[in-house]
Amino acid sequence: MNFDSADAITISTAVREGKVSAVEVTKAALARITTRNHLFNCFTTITAETALTDAALIDREIAQGNDPGVLAGVPFAVKNLFDIAGFTTLAGSKINAVNPAATQDATAVAKLKQAGAVLLGALNMDEYAYGFVTENSHYGATHNPHDLQRVAGGSSGGSAAAVAAGLVPLTLGSDTNGSIRVPAALCGVFGFKPTYGRLSRAGVALFSSSFDHIGPFARSVQDIAMVFDVLQGEDDRDPICTKRPPELCLPQLKQDISDIRIAIAADYFTKGAEPAALAAVQKVADAIEVTEYVIIPEADRARAAAFVITASEGANLHLDKLRLCPEDFDPATRDRFLAGALIPSIWYLKAQRFRRWYRDRVREVFQNVDIILASTTPISAPLIGQQTMILDGEEILVRPHLGLFTQPLSFIGLPVLSVPIQRPNALPLGVQLIAAPYNEALILRVAAALEAKGIVSAPVILNAFNSEAV
Repeated sequence: MNFDSADAITISTAVREGKVSAVEVTKAALARITTRNHLFNCFTTITAETALTDAALIDREIAQGNDPGVLAGVPFAVKNLFDIAGFTTLAGSKINAVNPAATQDATAVAKLKQAGAVLLGALNMDEYAYGFVTENSHYGATHNPHDLQRVAGGSSGGSAAAVAAGLVPLTLGSDTNGSIRVPAALCGVFGFKPTYGRLSRAGVALFSSSFDHIGPFARSVQDIAMVFDVLQGEDDRDPICTKRPPELCLPQLKQDISDIRIAIAADYFTKGAEPAALAAVQKVADAIEVTEYVIIPEADRARAAAFVITASEGANLHLDKLRLCPEDFDPATRDRFLAGALIPSIWYLKAQRFRRWYRDRVREVFQNVDIILASTTPISAPLIGQQTMILDGEEILVRPHLGLFTQPLSFIGLPVLSVPIQRPNALPLGVQLIAAPYNEALILRVAAALEAKGIVSAPVILNAFNSEAV
């Protein structure tokens, strides 16, 4: 079996059928990480000892005729803001490094382990999940496997790059304003942000509680669906986790999509982007014969309100540390938190009132459409350290504008999947498939149809493996 390119379901099937052992799969993944991670700087912690122990337990379960779980032997890793029992949860920070080790796994980590997946470690991120580039002053920048001189996106950059580079087939990340979708698009993998509250955040270091989601990265739609199915379910440890019964999506992937009403996001979502980003959306639309357009009203105001709320909530969460040890923060994070701490409370309240109004307007849009298409990012991956870019003839800052098309959607907790558009001899781009709350199954059905047509795909990037160390 080619461990570099096999997806999770292929690996699990082979392990369960006895064609390969979980220990063999785990050792191969650890070897890849050992020999390649220096190129990408994805991992901040490698849990080799516990991984091999867990893999051996899976092999014993299989030998005894027991069911080890649907993800038996599948290697995975998580953004380093997920609690891993026995390890300190860094959340990308220097400050947290002195904290005691977590006493139990985050709910999402525990669920994947219960399904037979083998945890190999924790992944790099922007400090406290505040950023779109994963250029971390404490742990270094994560490098894009498509071009090592470029960012992987953020804040879940290590999660996206680890999948794109074939280090592991599955990872978990978090998304506040686009932190799953942006790196998924820039690294050319699938990145899924389900409905707000659909998956438990228990044991996850939060950035902005009223925005934060968790979700998976993978190289196939079926892997995304499988992980989403495993992670669904209520959790008393997370007060915002829905009590809605799980809806299994994997069995629905091959259903016909002709009855799904799909449209392209117009107006705001067609401005301020490179032509290639808009062409990627059109490529998807043409493949499934979409000609209708819709307008999501006041998306620009939604993005502005999202900035206010996340900056305010994030700053207040870390206010004591900002007072005690401001010099220990990543400078880019610290300065934005300090600005957030100065936001007048009336601005925050107005932004929340607008949020309710905007949610109702978007609900009206979804009365006439099921899925909306939009670009994930306005550009492909910028260079590491790049501060500005030119869009529509105007020089603008890179970091905040990478979330131009993602922020208005997470603002009201919509489920969104970024699908990778691979372009020959060019950096990848992503297209967002957006639905009304709790319609994850519709998104995944459309994505599966696009994958079957060869429009979206996430092959492992092998050309970087022979590059010099960075």
